[in-house]
Amino acid sequence: MTVPRTEPGSPAADVVVVGAGAGGLSAAVTAAHRGLRVTVLERDEVCGGATAWSGGWMWTPGNPLARADGVDEDPAAFRDYLAAALGDDLDAGRADAFLDAAPRMVRFFHENTALTFTPGARICDIYGDLPGAGTGHRSVGPDPADLRRLGPDVAALLRRQLYETSFLGMGIMAGPDLAGFLGASRGDVRGLAHATRRVARHIADLALHRRGQQLVNGTALVGRLLRSALDLGVTIGTGTPVTGLLRDGDRVIGVETRYGRVTASRGVVLAAGGFPHDRARRGAHFPTGAEHHTLAPSTADGAGISLGESVGGRLRTDLASPAAWCPVSLVPYRNGRTGVFPHIMDRAKPGSIGVLRSGKRFVNEANGYHDYVSAMIAATPAGEQAEAWQIADTRFVRRYPLGMAKPRPVPLWPYLRSGYLKRGRTLAELARACGIDPAGLESTVTAFNEAARRGEDPAFGRGSTPFNRSGGDPAGGSPNPSLAPLEQGPFYAVRVVPGSFGTFAGLGTDARSRVLDAEGEPVPGLYAAGCDQASVMGGHYPAGGINLGPAMTFGWIAARDLAGIPAAVAE
Repeated sequence: MTVPRTEPGSPAADVVVVGAGAGGLSAAVTAAHRGLRVTVLERDEVCGGATAWSGGWMWTPGNPLARADGVDEDPAAFRDYLAAALGDDLDAGRADAFLDAAPRMVRFFHENTALTFTPGARICDIYGDLPGAGTGHRSVGPDPADLRRLGPDVAALLRRQLYETSFLGMGIMAGPDLAGFLGASRGDVRGLAHATRRVARHIADLALHRRGQQLVNGTALVGRLLRSALDLGVTIGTGTPVTGLLRDGDRVIGVETRYGRVTASRGVVLAAGGFPHDRARRGAHFPTGAEHHTLAPSTADGAGISLGESVGGRLRTDLASPAAWCPVSLVPYRNGRTGVFPHIMDRAKPGSIGVLRSGKRFVNEANGYHDYVSAMIAATPAGEQAEAWQIADTRFVRRYPLGMAKPRPVPLWPYLRSGYLKRGRTLAELARACGIDPAGLESTVTAFNEAARRGEDPAFGRGSTPFNRSGGDPAGGSPNPSLAPLEQGPFYAVRVVPGSFGTFAGLGTDARSRVLDAEGEPVPGLYAAGCDQASVMGGHYPAGGINLGPAMTFGWIAARDLAGIPAAVAE
């Protein structure tokens, strides 16, 4: 896209947004809706960043879709839950700003733009035993979209679905869509019909358009945001790295790009994706060191953080965790490429456990993905590489995915041939293939099986919360939907290592999304959203969608502040 040039006496824009993920596009659409001239500059050739590869769900408690479904919770419960989950890491001012604005942000987009939502009616908060925890309707996700209807201009800008989290490049949405595919693996007639329709349409789309046209999850979110931005006249420049910030005295008044300057009469929003690909910062701040596998695109390399620091912004690393951890497995392909697969769903399904080299379990596998990696790192002796193995039996792999390996009727042999999936006729044979202590694994599985048959997990309490049970399967054959014994050989395993969705550490900001300097004062004209902003969750992961929910919300807050709208004024 063409980047506007500054002419004397005529600013190119009122607002410049650096980065085209959820936070940046939220700010751009909101500012443009208020009549401001907005330019979005994205260094990649496509838009969406890590958002396009995400599940697309946002934690937005108190949202209007919940109320439309008859769920009207006391907002004090949301604050109580965050206070209990975050403890001393709670930033009260920013947390309150988020909780106040999130429902209003959802209403704004749902009623005024091409971005409409579906409610997360059954998505539970992770820590169900804490005060104020919710059991549904605190999240929203983007409605599915047809790329053909969004238009060729959106198609030209939109990042494609991440292959590892798709089926042949086709995204599958949590909820009825995913349930249909899992039902197909059990021979359910309705599930088979659903899966057949979806796959047949996808194959036809590939033949006609060379890419899937059924957008769900993060691609639907970004596609709808792009349509909204273009409809409002937002200029989007791709392939345009921002190399510096322009200042007039202490105030940020625009950006320097590879192609020239773009001034911004109101200010600049940094939303370039954090620093998961910044090897130096990872080495300094990650407990795993510089070696790390992230699900973010390579352009999320800390460029936005560096821009903020260049004018006095401060990188906050005083959070409980520097990154939003996710357990991942590395997928070898025949062309030499290695994919990164996030273990989001399989860990909670009955009939699988996670173990260390010792063969011992180390975590409640059905808890959040952040908790899985945190426990893996904590259990790894200093100087050793953090890794675990997700173990399952034959019954499991026939019914559920095990990492990248799909349930029947998809064959397992490609994953066995590549070495991604390990197999053993007995647990001892599997252990030797993985480098796990055989006696330790056999002892662990024996104890686990005995309790699992009763629907219990005395070691880690798996299945004791609504979040655990919602991730399981009531048809799993156990009194507890998250538990089932591992007893039908042959047995299978996938190696799991630490990964992340992105970084929690970021630029310090206030409740208005303004970047703060070392003295805690706002840098005039500079805002941050998404992973360029230090997480309002303080380095904790209390619910699914706590990256995208705040990204969208603080982008909305920043744009309203740039437009001069007081926080208390309704949209």
